[in-house]
Amino acid sequence: MTIEHAQEFRLVAPGDAALRPLLDDLAIEYHRRYGANNELTRFPASDFAPPDGGFLILVENGETTAGGAFRRYDETTAELKRIWTHPGHRRRGLGRLVMRELERETAGRGYLRVVLTTGPRQPEATALYLATGYRPLYDVTADPETVGEHSFEKSLI
Repeated sequence: MTIEHAQEFRLVAPGDAALRPLLDDLAIEYHRRYGANNELTRFPASDFAPPDGGFLILVENGETTAGGAFRRYDETTAELKRIWTHPGHRRRGLGRLVMRELERETAGRGYLRVVLTTGPRQPEATALYLATGYRPLYDVTADPETVGEHSFEKSLI
């Protein structure tokens, strides 16, 4: 028997209820890895609103299973944030799908480049960004804890 997964990407507003699983799980994840952390409140919700930003979620059979966000970094660059996959749906390639769709969405808005950062205690995120063609802007051979934020960039042209 084959199980069908009806997948659809949706651009949603910062306050949309479908974002709750993403934001709630990220809060737990950041706290577990870093303790007290203000990453989810570092930028105002308006940064992730059109026309310069957005939240993109992947919905499967009515459930938010993955997603991410983008915001204007500068005139030609978008910053990707909040890249997430539901714990029960990891190891299925959804992160790669989200990255590809975020890149398509940002390129469609005229951005020429994307940047992003992740923390030193998120090796899964680092592996995803490297596997999807992002160039590290830090010494990848250094101890991750000594580097601090792990920054990446990718050209969209």
